Amino acid sequence: MKPVCVLGNGQLGRMMRQAGEPLGIAVYPVGLDAEPESVPFHNSVITAEIERWPETALTRELADHAAFVNRDIFPRLADRLTQKQLLDSLNLATAPWQLLARADEWPHVFASFGELAIVKRRVGGYDGRGQWRLRNGEQQTLPAECYGECIVEQGIHFSGEVSLVGARNAHGKCVFYPLTHNLHQDGILRASVALPQPEATLQQQAEHMLSTIMNTLNYVGVMAMECFIVGDRLLINELAPRVHNSGHWTQNGASISQFELHLRAILDLPLPAPIVEAPAVMVNLIGTDVNTDWLALPLIHLHWYEKEVRSGRKVGHLNLTSATISQLQHTLQALTPLLPAEYHSGLAWAAEKLVSERS
Repeated sequence: MKPVCVLGNGQLGRMMRQAGEPLGIAVYPVGLDAEPESVPFHNSVITAEIERWPETALTRELADHAAFVNRDIFPRLADRLTQKQLLDSLNLATAPWQLLARADEWPHVFASFGELAIVKRRVGGYDGRGQWRLRNGEQQTLPAECYGECIVEQGIHFSGEVSLVGARNAHGKCVFYPLTHNLHQDGILRASVALPQPEATLQQQAEHMLSTIMNTLNYVGVMAMECFIVGDRLLINELAPRVHNSGHWTQNGASISQFELHLRAILDLPLPAPIVEAPAVMVNLIGTDVNTDWLALPLIHLHWYEKEVRSGRKVGHLNLTSATISQLQHTLQALTPLLPAEYHSGLAWAAEKLVSERS
């Protein structure tokens, strides 16, 4: 099998490398500033763990490489303007939005969107950065350089946030995981819960949306679609053309992880639908030092990224899976005193979600 070069050497590239090892697939996560001659890309399939990157000697070299999968799709989805235009062209539901070109557009924005407007940078910004929640009268707090560089969306009153992680191969076959329920705090994903039998109507709706997007783009690999639940329908929030944080539970909760699924898709290996037999929970570790006491709990799978611990930085995650809901809830309860107070509401949310979504 051909080796795989991953543009970007963060935790997603690292976990892709780990997924490739049992299959005998050599995966090379590569820093953006690497010297091109040190990267074995000539006979490799090339993928990326990030949507956008600065121009460097390496990225200039890769920009023309025929084996760079989805090369021309990344910039289209990395820009929220062209991403939203794609969704509109496909008649897929998303929050009402517009380009925010000038400050004098605010009266029209609030007249159209109501009391709450969400401003997002067109490119860049993640984990809540590069975004502003503004009510009428607060628009002067927006930095002047945002005009022309941001979109503005209607603030949505939603009952929940979910994501769908799926994959497509070059022959057009699409496979999906069950919908994942997500809890965000300050724009950062704190916890995810996945159940083997999701609500059928929402699952079908999400699979139709994501397959439409992937087929239209002729996309190959794993893609994640984040959505709001509004009544009995989904509104697409954002797309990520890569493996995704909300799919990390698949490492221990599915027959094939999202990282292996991505490798299978881009290398044209068999792509069966992953099997999920038990509920799973993922807890993001954000700015928290490793604690080996977590490992005293038998359901805990620790994935540590070996990054410097800094406030607001994702440094690892915990996966839990069990066919017995009460075991999962007991473990979440036992985990609570082993994590700082800011985790406690997320752990309680996960414990409640395991029951409420099954009933």
